[in-house]
Amino acid sequence: MADTFESAKKQLENALRHVKISNETITTLEKPKKIIQVSIPVRMDDGSLKIFEGYRVQYNTSRGPAKGGIRFHPEVNLDEVKSLAFWMTFKCAVANIPFGGGKGGITVNPKKLSNKELERLSRGYVTTMYEVLGPDIDIPAPDVYTNPTIMGWMSDEYNKISGKIQPAFITGKPLALGGSEGRDEATALGANYIIQEFVKEKDLNPEELTVAIQGFGNAGYNIAKFLHSDGYKIKAISDSKAGILSEESLNPEQMMNIKKEKGQLNCCSENQKKITNSELLELDVDILILAALENQLTKENAGKIKAKYIFELANGPVTNEADEILEERQIVVMPDILTNAGGVTVSYFEWTQNRTGYYWKKEEVNEKLKKIMSESYMEVSQLQKKHKTTLRTAAYILALKRISGAINAHGTIDYFTQT
Repeated sequence: MADTFESAKKQLENALRHVKISNETITTLEKPKKIIQVSIPVRMDDGSLKIFEGYRVQYNTSRGPAKGGIRFHPEVNLDEVKSLAFWMTFKCAVANIPFGGGKGGITVNPKKLSNKELERLSRGYVTTMYEVLGPDIDIPAPDVYTNPTIMGWMSDEYNKISGKIQPAFITGKPLALGGSEGRDEATALGANYIIQEFVKEKDLNPEELTVAIQGFGNAGYNIAKFLHSDGYKIKAISDSKAGILSEESLNPEQMMNIKKEKGQLNCCSENQKKITNSELLELDVDILILAALENQLTKENAGKIKAKYIFELANGPVTNEADEILEERQIVVMPDILTNAGGVTVSYFEWTQNRTGYYWKKEEVNEKLKKIMSESYMEVSQLQKKHKTTLRTAAYILALKRISGAINAHGTIDYFTQT
């Protein structure tokens, strides 16, 4: 994960060639606004005390309070969290929702903890971070290996410390604790709306398109489910342990049932065979969906990619070097800050519902999500055509204009030096 943050910042360089913004915006976006690193003591089930490293980065709050998930993963480190908070800043701006960018994490393998240890760790994160979090400061959400139950524990701990019920402190909660309808599928559904707009614009037929999906967690499973329902042929899927390639379209619900039963993906017919993650990435399919972790396509494998269209459902799955190779090969990459903005958009809906005390039905949530995702796609697509650049650069152009507008509204050198 070394230098992921510096690599993330380089994604701005192409956009800066196409948009005129103040030097103060560029200076402000060079570094995170706030970095918090804590030690979280947890009493383990055997009576021993273990210390876990926790992080929270609030990258920029020019457009509103920081917003971003908390991930539990053994490879979490400060460089990664800074990168994720940076991307969140631009993702919120692309979707035009009133948040800045934040992110958090704990360096831990949650699969090695009991449920009681996991609860103590989750509550410990809030206890140590309490002063820098809140509905008007920084609103967490689920991310890799965190879920609604964990969000519920964190919400309860925050309420205990504050002495009042504040459901808007955190999003991605269980429905019974103030969660929003549609939040569990939001990241994938938002991506599905983007794919629908793209396919319609390119005049493609879903039933003639083949798909490979790397990552079969919440987002990967749900996008597979949506695409399968729309008639796409799901040729391959993979999780962290194994991949499955099929001659016929895979049934996502059947594969998820197998994963839950066996603990990992397994073949269930003679038309299927196991493959590695590397093999999945290089399959000859129309659409490759990256729904796992960062840095999956690199300069080492970008030249071997056969997919025509890549959709980044994960954060930062394509490195800068890979991006350049894919552009040269005329492979379309739909950037993460647009493709996976559905999750933070419905988190915004949840925050709004919590603050008003008025809750929406799932149909209304999905309708509002579709409007925002479709409009965001059209704005990015139009900028891409106008500037004759990549979709990633176009998305950063759109975000930069909005972030710059907020920073400039506070006054720049021109305002303070006028006579």
